[in-house]
Amino acid sequence: MTTPGVSATTVASVRRALKKGGTTDRSAAMLLLLGTVIAIVWANSPWGSTYEEFWQTPIQVTIGSFSAQLTLHQLVNDGLMAFFFFIVGLEVKREFTIGELTDRSRAAVPVIAAIAGLILPALIFLMLNANTGQADAWGVVISTDTAFLLGALAIIGPKFPARLRTFLLTLAVVDDIGALVVIAVFYNHGLHVVPLAIVAVLLVLLALVRFLPAGRGPAYTVLGFALWLAVAAAGVHPTLAGVAVALLIPVFPPQRNEVERAAELTRAFRESPNTAYARAATRSLRDSISINERLQSAWAPYIDFLVLPIFALANAGVRLDPETLSAAVSSPLTWGIIAGLVIGKFVGITGATALVRMLRLGRLAPGLTMPRIAGGAALSGIGFTIALFIVGLAIEDQETQDLARVGVLAASVISFALGWAIFVVGDRLRPPVPIGKVLVRPFDPERDHFRGRPDAPFQITEYGDFECPFCSRATGSIDAVIEHFGDDVRWVWRHLPLETVHSHAKEAAQAYEAAALQGKFIEMARTLFANQDELTTDDLFEYARQLELDMEKFAADLRSPAVIRRVEDDQLDAEMMDLHSTPTFFIGGKRHMGPWDSASLIRALEAGRPAPEPERERESRPDAAG
Repeated sequence: MTTPGVSATTVASVRRALKKGGTTDRSAAMLLLLGTVIAIVWANSPWGSTYEEFWQTPIQVTIGSFSAQLTLHQLVNDGLMAFFFFIVGLEVKREFTIGELTDRSRAAVPVIAAIAGLILPALIFLMLNANTGQADAWGVVISTDTAFLLGALAIIGPKFPARLRTFLLTLAVVDDIGALVVIAVFYNHGLHVVPLAIVAVLLVLLALVRFLPAGRGPAYTVLGFALWLAVAAAGVHPTLAGVAVALLIPVFPPQRNEVERAAELTRAFRESPNTAYARAATRSLRDSISINERLQSAWAPYIDFLVLPIFALANAGVRLDPETLSAAVSSPLTWGIIAGLVIGKFVGITGATALVRMLRLGRLAPGLTMPRIAGGAALSGIGFTIALFIVGLAIEDQETQDLARVGVLAASVISFALGWAIFVVGDRLRPPVPIGKVLVRPFDPERDHFRGRPDAPFQITEYGDFECPFCSRATGSIDAVIEHFGDDVRWVWRHLPLETVHSHAKEAAQAYEAAALQGKFIEMARTLFANQDELTTDDLFEYARQLELDMEKFAADLRSPAVIRRVEDDQLDAEMMDLHSTPTFFIGGKRHMGPWDSASLIRALEAGRPAPEPERERESRPDAAG
């Protein structure tokens, strides 16, 4: 029997794309490491003098009457790195708007840990360099290299790293914010009023671009380049223009009306292929995803696999001759950087996390343990990219820069080794367990609301939210699954109202439960999904009237302790399994990872189909005669 929806090849390719995060992290880190090794070998080869000569090659940029001269090294650090900071800014904006940092209790731990991981390394560095004349270089030790951090985690490969990776990403975002503020405030070259005024005007224009009916991409590009020039002229490091542009680009979760329109246009193109429908469908699909996420998806590979390796090649070429190494061994600058990054990051992040948990100021995600946090904190001492970037801003003397670079490289190697050791020992002493892979509450026909036979051989459990547009779309997938399997499948609904983004979702779930007490849960569910933009209390009572419910009973049940507890029980189950998005599906008792279109769900159910009973064995059974 054929399955509806997209082809198996297409679904498989999407699934591979969704799972390749760890491989991408590892590949990006290895390429960054390769650029570092090439730079070091080149700088210490018999042709080492050509390293500096090459990167000091002058380049002239002329646009009309405007002309500027810079070196190849400056082009990398001031120009290409603006794109790196642009991606950092996009990540910061996304996390604070729709990402991990929107959950205050969950975000509190990595945010406070990141702040401690910024402050303590700087204090340790200043303790060792207060009277050396190099105190201004304290900014070198504050930042973690996100690419190397995630790459190191992927190379070490601890079991079940997903929640730790999210924790470290959140921490790295806050860490990046701190580094950006430090660069803007402490490493500028003197501010100039007129260019700053131009910067302010350009920022206003960038903020208004979102209201353009078309041409927003070219507008961001032109204004972003103008901002880069104005920021440089104002005396602020021009890479921060990338951050400013990113923070002004809107980000939003996919909107139901946009997704519905994209689906309608795609269906129209399928029925009548022509260029007009193709352009409209393409534009509609693009517009259903925020420009922030589109840019991250489009630009991140270029940053990871091109910009950062080039940056490493241009900045990691430290001379490791006996004189430099001898000077580094006795240099407070080198040891201050090593101590700040290795000890400061480890103690600051681990200690702050333990303190926040003890004081109950925040909570860790399920499955995250202190040994895991300690391993991630150790890896956070890899401060490569921004550390080397600030070396060039804070230190003018070339030989002193080499001492600082030796410290950064040594700290990165030590931090990796320390993190690897902690993960190996910690996982042996306290083996990690998967979170959210298995349904914690088995199916109970006396408790659960379901469609299908209670004894059906297949089960699909959905955790959903009545205000979530994709739960609404998923009902169509479920209908197709039920049509495919007939009485052989059982669909179970459980509540996961995302109250931080859907203000009416929990009361809608209570209305569903109140209707269920009168045998109308399916009808109420379909009504709620059909009216997701109208879920106020008055709306819920109107839907109850339309379904001819006993209004007095509905009103009493809507806010009764039993109904509220029923919804909250599902929420607690979801929290225990670390579910934080809807819809989330379990096939049988195992979590379904990947797309939830009907074809994918049907294939997942088919994969769990019991093997057919052998004919001989079946004939020998006592009840086989019937």
